[in-house]
Amino acid sequence: MPRSALVTGGASGIGAAIAARLEEEGFDVDVLDLATGFDVRDAGAWERIPAVDVACLNAGVISNESNVAVMTDEEYRRILAVNIDGVVFGVRALARRMQPGSAIVATASLAGLTDLPRDPIYALTKHAVVGFVRSVAPQLETRRIRINAVAPGFVDTPMIGEAKERFDEAGFPLLRPEDVARAVLSAARSKQTGRVWVVQPGREPVQFRFPNVPGPRDREGARVGPPPG
Repeated sequence: MPRSALVTGGASGIGAAIAARLEEEGFDVDVLDLATGFDVRDAGAWERIPAVDVACLNAGVISNESNVAVMTDEEYRRILAVNIDGVVFGVRALARRMQPGSAIVATASLAGLTDLPRDPIYALTKHAVVGFVRSVAPQLETRRIRINAVAPGFVDTPMIGEAKERFDEAGFPLLRPEDVARAVLSAARSKQTGRVWVVQPGREPVQFRFPNVPGPRDREGARVGPPPG
């Protein structure tokens, strides 16, 4: 019997490449996309999605207006709803019904690990995805469900728009959607959870090493242990 999978934003770009790669690997893939009548922003729609073995939460959009001083409320809410709600609603619903051994992979971005001045709200949403994946992983692990994220650099899809010409003129290499799809499959198969893999042209996906946060000290200047759980 084929294993089951779903891919949000799977009708084009990275999502279509993920869906194709999963099908090549023998998965029965359900493509969830506005083009197929599914809106990741609709919490109720997620309640109608059955359990799968692998869930790839990939749907994402960039801002139509990068200047936060003039960005409308509607535009701000649109990008947050797709990029953040689309992941949180999906994880929340799937966590209730996915079976032990299942895996979730969220598509983040290098913009979730560094700054992106040309689209700060997009960067905000991808930082949120990274933080959510790392923080929710222990909860899901109690259900034996793994969750990881991939953080690709610039990918040659219609999302980069007119910037592609500038990349080409500068000789800057772009990822192919298939490169990201391979990384997603590797993350889905990993026995680890709460990890983020960076995907860049010309190199294998690498697990991002998050720096340690400086810990507190007591009034005498001595280090203290971790906070109570």
